[in-house]
Amino acid sequence: MKIYAHRGASHDFPEMTMVAYENAVKQGADGFECDLRLTKDGVAVLWHDADLKRRANNAAVVHESTYAQLVAIYPQIVTLDQFIDFGITEKKSLLLETKHPVPSRTEIENHVVQKLHKEAKRIEKAGIDITVMSFSWFAVERVKQLDKSIALTYLIRETTPRLSVRYSSAHSIGPGIAQLRKKPALAQQIKSAGKKLNVWTVDEPSDIILCRHLGVDNLITNRPAFAREVLAAN
Repeated sequence: MKIYAHRGASHDFPEMTMVAYENAVKQGADGFECDLRLTKDGVAVLWHDADLKRRANNAAVVHESTYAQLVAIYPQIVTLDQFIDFGITEKKSLLLETKHPVPSRTEIENHVVQKLHKEAKRIEKAGIDITVMSFSWFAVERVKQLDKSIALTYLIRETTPRLSVRYSSAHSIGPGIAQLRKKPALAQQIKSAGKKLNVWTVDEPSDIILCRHLGVDNLITNRPAFAREVLAAN
């Protein structure tokens, strides 16, 4: 089971900043997870929320702001270019989550695929895996349409229609840990369908052990060092 740092080592450092990812390396993460949005001028940045209220106490909306405006508000903001370059340099695999719904629809997927094509040789040389993820069924299918070779994860909630999971082109399914805790049999259902299991966001010892017991492939956690300690002790 691989350990992915959710937005970096975000239990201890500001989420999706370079310091969070640098410390995820120190904490022994196999890879990193991030959220992606496009700025008004077409720059892909690592940002979870639609606006900057929670992280920067500012009402600026990502898709309505230029990259320069966002940097002026929150200097620690990271671009997709910087993130991929860091992953390649550190030889760490990446989970790229595209956020929806957004006014630009699947433009973020187009952007990500273009970037992965541009960096294909460096990614291969580094020997890392890069997976595109989304809660949007259409976003996952858009990436499949653009490039069938890109690994995909369809993130799901308890309210996600079963048919959308069944007919997803994704190579892996990503339920939340609360779903697995409530319905452990879901793990075997996903595995029996020939798909991998990426589970978010797993921070509690009992949940970490449950994931190992259920054969989870990739565990996404805010606490990579702690997850390793729990696994080593059990």
